[in-house]
Amino acid sequence: MMSVPTAGSDGRRGRDMRRVMTARDMPPFRADHVGSLLRPQQLLHARDEFAAGRMTADELRGIEDEAIAEVVRMQQDVGLQSATDGEFRRASWHMDFIYQLGGIGKAPGNLAVQFRNPSGTIEFTPAALHIDGKIRLNETIFGEDFGYLRSVAEKATPKLTIPSPSMVHYRGGPASIDPGVYPDIEEFWSDLSAAYADEVRRLAAQGCTYLQFDDTSLAYLNDPAQRSVIAERGEDAEHLHLRYIRQLNAALAGRPAGMAVTTHMCRGNFQSSWAAEGGYDFVAEALFGELNVDGFFLEYDDARSGGFEPLRFVPKGKMVVLGLVTTKRGELESKDSLKRRIDEAAKYVPLDQLCLSPQCGFSSTVEGNKLTSAQQAAKLRLIVETAADVWG
Repeated sequence: MMSVPTAGSDGRRGRDMRRVMTARDMPPFRADHVGSLLRPQQLLHARDEFAAGRMTADELRGIEDEAIAEVVRMQQDVGLQSATDGEFRRASWHMDFIYQLGGIGKAPGNLAVQFRNPSGTIEFTPAALHIDGKIRLNETIFGEDFGYLRSVAEKATPKLTIPSPSMVHYRGGPASIDPGVYPDIEEFWSDLSAAYADEVRRLAAQGCTYLQFDDTSLAYLNDPAQRSVIAERGEDAEHLHLRYIRQLNAALAGRPAGMAVTTHMCRGNFQSSWAAEGGYDFVAEALFGELNVDGFFLEYDDARSGGFEPLRFVPKGKMVVLGLVTTKRGELESKDSLKRRIDEAAKYVPLDQLCLSPQCGFSSTVEGNKLTSAQQAAKLRLIVETAADVWG
C-alpha cells in the first residue's frame, strides 16, 4: 500500500531495504501506546479494602506489584517494544503527580471538569489544588514505581508517563497561586520548570530512557470554547500555548543524551468521554516547530481531532505517533482503514516519521474506559500487526 523507494528492482530485495530504512530501535516505536491501562478487578478491590482500612499499604503495594508484572507481560506478549506500569498505582494520570510537588497542596472543595459522550455529560471532580509554598521537588516522584517497572520489563523499554508542567497551571489557574508566595508570576514559572528539570535529572540517573509528558492543555487550547474559559479567568488565551511550550522546554533543557522524550496531547479521556474538540491548527506551527521533544503522540481517532493538515509543520527528525485506534470503544478497527489513514497523514509528513498508537490511554483515571481487558489487548495487538505491515 505504501510506495517506499528501494534500491534495485528485485522484489525481495526491495522489501528487505524497506525494513532497513524504516525500522526503529529507539522511542517512540512504530507500534507504541500512551500509557494507562485498565485496572484489573483484584486491584480495584484491593484499593477499596485499603481505603476502608482493611488492608495495609504494604499489602496493597504487593498486589500492585503482581498486577503490574502481569500487565507488563501482556504488553510484551502482544509485541510492543515499550511497556508502562499501566499507571496502576495512581488514581488519575496527573493529579497524583501534581500533589507530590513541594508547595502544592489539596484545597477544600473540588475542581469540576465537564466531559461529554454520545449519551450526555459527566464530571471529573478531583480535589482542588492550592500553591501555598515555593514549588520544589522533595523527592523523585514515581521514582520507586519506575524502579519496579524497570525490574519486570525484561523484553521492552520501560516508559514513564508524567503530566507536563503546564497541567499545574491549566488545572488550577491563577486563582490557585497564593500571591503572597508568588507576587511575581515569573518566579512561579521559573520554580515550576526547575522542579521538573530536577525530576528529569533524577529519573535519568535511575536509568529512565523513555519519558513522556502528558499534556491535555495544548490540545484543549485548539478549542475556542476552552480559550473562552481561559480568557474569562483573565489570561491571554491566544498566546498561553507559547508560554506552555517555553516552560516545557526549560524543564527539558538539561536532559541527558540517551533519554527519549515525547509528549501526548488529547482532548480529555474520562470513562470514554471527552472535554474538548477541534484540530491542532491553532497550536501546530509553534508546537511542532518549537517544542524540544523527540515525538508527538496525537489523538486522531475521530472527527473531533480535525484533519492531518497541521502535520505539515512537523520538522525533519521529529516523530508523529498517530493515535488512530480509539480507547473509548471496544469495537476493533480494521487494518485497511488504519492503513488508509496513515496514507493520508503521509501526504503532510514523511512516512518514515510516522508511528501508530491508541488515541489515548485506556484508563486515564482508576475507573477506566468502557471496554474489556480482552478488547484492550486486541487493540494493542492490532497496532503491532498494522505497524509491521506498514513499516516492516
